[in-house]
Parts: sequence; C-alpha cells; structure tokens
Amino acid sequence: MFRKIWKKFWEPVLGFAGFQWIIALVMAMLIWFIYLTSRREIINYEIFKKFRHKPAIFVFWHGRSLMLSPIVALGGMKSYAITSRHKDGRMMAKLQHLFGLRAIYGSSHSGGVSVLREGVRMLRRGDHSLCISPDGPGGPSLRVQDGALYFAKMTGAPIIPVCFSARHVWIQNRWDRYLLVYPFTKIKCKVGNPVYVDSKISAEEFEQKRKEVEDIMVAQLRELDAEFDLPVIEQGLKSGEFKRAKREGNEPKLTKRYH
Repeated sequence: MFRKIWKKFWEPVLGFAGFQWIIALVMAMLIWFIYLTSRREIINYEIFKKFRHKPAIFVFWHGRSLMLSPIVALGGMKSYAITSRHKDGRMMAKLQHLFGLRAIYGSSHSGGVSVLREGVRMLRRGDHSLCISPDGPGGPSLRVQDGALYFAKMTGAPIIPVCFSARHVWIQNRWDRYLLVYPFTKIKCKVGNPVYVDSKISAEEFEQKRKEVEDIMVAQLRELDAEFDLPVIEQGLKSGEFKRAKREGNEPKLTKRYH
C-alpha cells in the first residue's frame, strides 16, 4: 500500500527541480554535520592533493560515495562527476554541485558515447579530474566496468581508487549496500596509488588492467570494513535483480563479518 502511495504522489514530486534543490541542501547540511562531528583519517592524502587540479580519474564504489563529498570540497578539488539522467541522478548532481562538483549526465547504459566524448574532452583540457562509480548506476556491485579504463586509455590520465568506511554506520538493504554514517564516529578514507592504462594496450591486457583496478578497489573496501568489523559486502549484486528478490522476500541478507 505504501509503495503505491509513494509512486503516485512522491515520485512525481521528486522530479521537480526546486524540490530536488531543497532535498540536496538538507542532505548537504546533514553530511557536513556528520563529517565535522566525527574523527577523520585520510590515508595517502598527498596523492589526492597532487591530482586534485590535474587530469585524473577518481573511482569509488557506488555505495561508498557519501562521505567523500566533504573531502572533495575541503580539498578544493576541480572535478566533474558522471551521474545518471534519471531524476535520482539529477538530484544527486545537485547535491554534488553543493560540494563543488560539476555534472556529466549519462551512464554505461544510457548516453555512453556522449559521456565518453565529454569526459575525454574535459580530461584533455588538463585542469579538471573526473569522478566515477564504476559499478553504477545499477551494478553488478563491486565490479569495475570498462568506462574508467577507456577514459584513462584515451587521455593518459591515471585512475585513482578511493574508498571510505566508518565505525557506526547503517548499511542500507539495497543492491549497492549504500553506507550511511552516523554522527560522532570515526571515518577512515584511503586514497590508492595511480594506475595508468597504455593507449596501445591489447584487449587481453585491457581486461587484466580492469581486473587489477577492481582487485585494488575491493581490497580497499575489505581492509577498511574489517577494521570496523562491518559485514562483508557481496560482489555481483544487480539493482533490478535485487529489487525483484526483495519484493519476493528472498533478497540476500548481510550476516557474515570479518571477525
């Protein structure tokens, strides 16, 4: 019953730009409150500072984007973020704008060619970086799709994996296991070393490099989550399949922990 009411009333309301700005502003205030009331530790922050005004491709899992926004804002990062054309994506673009990020609309499923063209043009300009969730917008979770590597191959810009975790969190029951952080906790972020993709790389080497980036990103998440004894996040979950399983009452449950 609630689902029907939501679809009939709230979903159309969320499509209005003015209402999206209001929600984005409230979300931004909450994010700042959480970030500023928590203890923060950023590992390899010098890598972030080195590339924040240079052509680089910062990659992070779809479910681990929330608390990266204040780091971007406080670091003075000049960057574009790829976001979905869906109304949820447009609202997130407004939220990102409040933290200093510009939007490139599209995804691997929709508008892929135009996104690639615009991202390459921006990176070749030489004064902005690019932010991408390589498992978005609909999964499979914790699986790196090809987009970030194509940007790196065509521009020479390095791929820089970034991840965060925290002590007191709420892991949402959705395909990406989106991580919401409570105030007054500890937040830890790790910036990985740059990974370069040669412009003349073969198809086999390209796949090896994709797997290398994926392994680095998964290892980042596992290491950080293990420190806070969080449940083990699964790989391979897809948005559509997860929603269908959830409606049927047999979606996968998070139970396993590192310790």
